[in-house]
Amino acid sequence: MTTASMPTQGTRNWRIRWRSIVVHGCLILGAFVMIYPLLWLASSSLKPANLIFSDLSLWPAKFRLQNYVDGWRGAAMPFSAFFLNSFIIAGLAVVGNVLACSMVAYAFARLNFVFKKTLFGVMMLTIMLPLHATLIPQYALFYNLGWVNTFLPLIVPKFLAVDAFFIFLMIQFIRGIPRELDEAATIDGAGPFRIYWSVILPLLTPALVTTAVFSFIWTYEDFLSPLVYLTSMDLYTVPQGLSLLMSSKGASSWGPLLAMSLLSLVPLFVVFFVFQRRLIEGIAASGLKG
Repeated sequence: MTTASMPTQGTRNWRIRWRSIVVHGCLILGAFVMIYPLLWLASSSLKPANLIFSDLSLWPAKFRLQNYVDGWRGAAMPFSAFFLNSFIIAGLAVVGNVLACSMVAYAFARLNFVFKKTLFGVMMLTIMLPLHATLIPQYALFYNLGWVNTFLPLIVPKFLAVDAFFIFLMIQFIRGIPRELDEAATIDGAGPFRIYWSVILPLLTPALVTTAVFSFIWTYEDFLSPLVYLTSMDLYTVPQGLSLLMSSKGASSWGPLLAMSLLSLVPLFVVFFVFQRRLIEGIAASGLKG
């Protein structure tokens, strides 16, 4: 009986092995399809202009490192200025969202105040409100304040907790923190702000990292808002610098444009890979708790 069952067991193992090979093969093929545009970008940034669209090989027949030099210096000003502006705006946006959104989330999750449910519902409705619906009123407001052509319209709103998505994410995380910790801190004489700062905020680290990463990425790659509010070239961000590089020389600047496009992705990859583990923890925890 044992001998007769051996071919059946071997057949079963053989089928499982081949099924695993097929699944992994499909995953590898899908991954290659997903990263092919990035590979093409990296390859084309090293090709001469006449081979970018004619040579389909991912390995350049001729390497032209001058594309990076021309791209860095190709705009009306060095590309480093665009990187610096983007880092300033994105960095302050991260600080603003982390502080302001965590405070508002703590208030909704732990404190009791008048119209709490109503205000929470209004906040959730703003998630469905598109940016374009508020763009003109916001521009009129900032224009009257004299903030147009400054970084203020891109930074100050972040310190006023305008991103309801991050607030909701933190609320879900805070609801999973035991209230006994708040009660123990209250017995020790801690007030609401002390509880927020010393108890909630340290335990909120995964959600804070998630907020920081998404804030940086979304602000860094934003093109519309800087285009609306920034008019001086010395204030341009990276997306505006790329568009300036393309429009300054036309088709002849494809090599430098692709080279700078590849460099512009480096900060995003660095931020993602450095905080990848914390990012996944924050998303998973906020989805399971609440």
